[in-house]
Amino acid sequence: MAAPPPQPHVMVLPFPAQGHVMPLMELSHRLVDLGFEVDFVHTDFNRDRVVNAAMADETGAIPDGIHMVSFPDGMDAAGDRADIAKLADGLPAAMLGGIKEMIRSEGIRWVIADVSMAWVTELAATVGVHVALFSTYSAAVLAHRLHVPKLIEDGVLDEIGNVRRNEMIQWRPTMPPVLAVELPWVTLSGTPDGRRMVIQTVFKTNPTISSAEVIICNTFQDIESGALALVPNVLPIGPLETPAAPPRSAGHFWPEDTTCLAWLDEQDACSVIYVAFGSFTVFDMSRVQELADGLVLAGRPFLWVIRQNFTNGVGQGWLEEFRRRVNGKGMIICWAPQQRVLSHPSVACFVSHCGWNSTMEGLRHGVPFLCWPYFADQYCNQSYICNVWGTGVKLQADERGVVTKEEIKNKVEQLVHDKEIKARAAKWKDAACTSIAEGGSSHENLLKFVNLLREQ
Repeated sequence: MAAPPPQPHVMVLPFPAQGHVMPLMELSHRLVDLGFEVDFVHTDFNRDRVVNAAMADETGAIPDGIHMVSFPDGMDAAGDRADIAKLADGLPAAMLGGIKEMIRSEGIRWVIADVSMAWVTELAATVGVHVALFSTYSAAVLAHRLHVPKLIEDGVLDEIGNVRRNEMIQWRPTMPPVLAVELPWVTLSGTPDGRRMVIQTVFKTNPTISSAEVIICNTFQDIESGALALVPNVLPIGPLETPAAPPRSAGHFWPEDTTCLAWLDEQDACSVIYVAFGSFTVFDMSRVQELADGLVLAGRPFLWVIRQNFTNGVGQGWLEEFRRRVNGKGMIICWAPQQRVLSHPSVACFVSHCGWNSTMEGLRHGVPFLCWPYFADQYCNQSYICNVWGTGVKLQADERGVVTKEEIKNKVEQLVHDKEIKARAAKWKDAACTSIAEGGSSHENLLKFVNLLREQ
């Protein structure tokens, strides 16, 4: 009997941050289901985190067909990997050589690379590999990125990314309006040197993005039609989801605390405030205290994710005292199985930093948003939620820059009693589910992408 033909083999290369790893891991699961072998590239630092989290979480085992490999990231053990601009600047020199050798030795024909890792496209000329780019942020942000030269030409930004004229930017009527000071490349770094590195990377990689063979986006046609029209060779395949059955992830940096699901089972329908701010947001003590007091004032059960590095200056003693204060009314965990939480019938609303993964997951499950962005693309996503889709409200800081406990209480009450927001959230949930179902636009685009991978 003849041996079966080898499974097609691809490399997946995310930027080394939690919000970039997870959607590419979700795509990898889909590719394995469709008959592919995947080499999933981590940095050495993140691979250790993922392995440790998987060992602590029995549902996080690595599935057959996904092979985790890793390379150095160019930083020493004490390096500040929260400095995204500095981390990104050192990755090509640290990783490119090892990736090149692996592509040659494994005979890999396709690399699916995060847009933030677009420097890997230079290997197309040297080792003959094809590169598909993957956007971990919205098509609107990708369109903004491609328009940076025009923003500089028009005098909105200067050549190093500083804002010269703070005006509202909206390229299409169905795209989110965003102030120049809230553009991703302005808020990503708080230092002039950081902004300079970011804007230089944008200039260097924009031609690569514009000429890419294909760009995959974790979005769908109905939700971003205007922005998608401005991005060349784009295939929206979202919203991507974590598989329902174990092994589900193998991509989390922290173990998921699934005990919260039993707690959610005990709560009334549409009663729980879910609070989570992703993997980069850091709050100081004043913000933490106002949020804690606001949740208590709201008088509703809440599930609050406080990861290990979320708070600056908040000790374990404060956290334990607050746990005692809200015992029976609120639950605090380190990391949540977020998609399972958002799909739970007890969840009423989502207090979120508005990262794109969280935005897509909340939209997919029809959960209204209370928006509290931190940096990067999150202000653009907030504008989508509040100004375009109408599925949430914005938390407003006072003259001191503080979101007060009264603001939190009042906006929670406004959100959970707004029938129009709930109706729009339900409408977009239906549209998202339709897009990924058999015959839906995202499902068909995924099949087109798979055929492209097989043909080359």
